Amino acid sequence: MVADNAISIADAHFSESAWFRAIYVGEDPAGFIMLHNGYDYEDGLECHGVFLWRLMVAGPYQGSGVGRGAIEMIVESLKARGISELYAGCGQGPSSPAPFYEKLGFVPTGVFYGDDDDEIEIVLRW
Repeated sequence: MVADNAISIADAHFSESAWFRAIYVGEDPAGFIMLHNGYDYEDGLECHGVFLWRLMVAGPYQGSGVGRGAIEMIVESLKARGISELYAGCGQGPSSPAPFYEKLGFVPTGVFYGDDDDEIEIVLRW
């Protein structure tokens, strides 16, 4: 289960490794994105690079390119810093966001997360 934005913001405030921003379309809030730099294992993330901790797009904006645009902006920022990959976790099953991430070029790493291995690690490399 994915935490709501309030929980995510609280998590970020207690982590020295989190970076988060609101996503806007014009003046309207349309989503939320949060990254983790992978160096603070107390957060429960075992990734050795930049990890897409949260990406949430409000219902009215889903399917409109807002999520894709946010990921593209993150990738450009990471490229400028000499970073060449972005990790994420992806739940599996009928409501999985896997097709979204696959269209962007993310591929499974073979690593699983969660008590029941219900989330697979994916990575985008450039």
